[in-house]
Amino acid sequence: MPESHPDTNPLAAYADRQVWVDGTLTPALEASVSVFDHGLLYGDGVFEGIRIYNGRILKLATHLRRFDQSARAIRLNLPYDTAALDAACRDTVKANGLSDGYIRLVATRGPGSLGIDPVPCPRPRVFVIAATIQLYPQSYYDQGLSVISSSVVRNHPQALSPRIKSLNYLNNILAKIEALDAGVLESVMYNLEGNVAEASADNLFIVRPDATTGQPVLWTPPLSAGCLEGVTRNLVIGLARDAGITVREENITRHDLYTCDEFFLTGSGAEVVPVVTIDRRDVGTGKPGPVTQQLITAFRALMKHAPED
Repeated sequence: MPESHPDTNPLAAYADRQVWVDGTLTPALEASVSVFDHGLLYGDGVFEGIRIYNGRILKLATHLRRFDQSARAIRLNLPYDTAALDAACRDTVKANGLSDGYIRLVATRGPGSLGIDPVPCPRPRVFVIAATIQLYPQSYYDQGLSVISSSVVRNHPQALSPRIKSLNYLNNILAKIEALDAGVLESVMYNLEGNVAEASADNLFIVRPDATTGQPVLWTPPLSAGCLEGVTRNLVIGLARDAGITVREENITRHDLYTCDEFFLTGSGAEVVPVVTIDRRDVGTGKPGPVTQQLITAFRALMKHAPED
């Protein structure tokens, strides 16, 4: 069952933090954006979630490239170049004394009119938050998650490309609420064709034996299914191939989830976390499987010297 949220001020943990806001480090509880900001009013903006391991910012250059691509895709002209954003992330990490943690890099369209017209927004707002994070308790990495299939259909890629890390996450939030209502922490989202897209906040992998050789094969939905091109997703694909595991980016159905041998999720916050039941059905033995455990071990070993590009 998901842990209940404590009845305390959720911002208390950030009382001693510094946030970078358009070139200035500001006490976190004083940092703000306008109520007229299009990021707030319409979800008009983009973001990146980036991990810090042992004082190194994991795949920072990759995240900054994706940040720039997301901004260009929605015609948001970033007021800072990549070098400046790189420095902003590093300065924020240093100001908060973090050797391990999480960075949230955000760009909004900026304050403008109450209409959806973006032209009256004269300048985007950019800010960087750095803090500690633990998405799931350790017990879930040891024993695995339970998930459900969401009734919330993933946004169609022709409506909004999932490769854009947009501030508009309402589609995912509704799927998350459905999971919490069911007493679990995650849900699987399907696309309009009924194929698996992703989880509400993570990419998804399953393990099934090859029909000919019987060797384990790692499957993950293709980007065309409506999933984010996750940085951790790509790292795990690389780790699997380095270990000699065949990886296939092909459509996955609900039946595949019900009958696979192993199942796990990946994401910057989640890292690599096993799934052991879906819709009250055991995955494989009902325990984290050997391929999942192998990739968790390989991922954690890589994070000891986290590559920044």
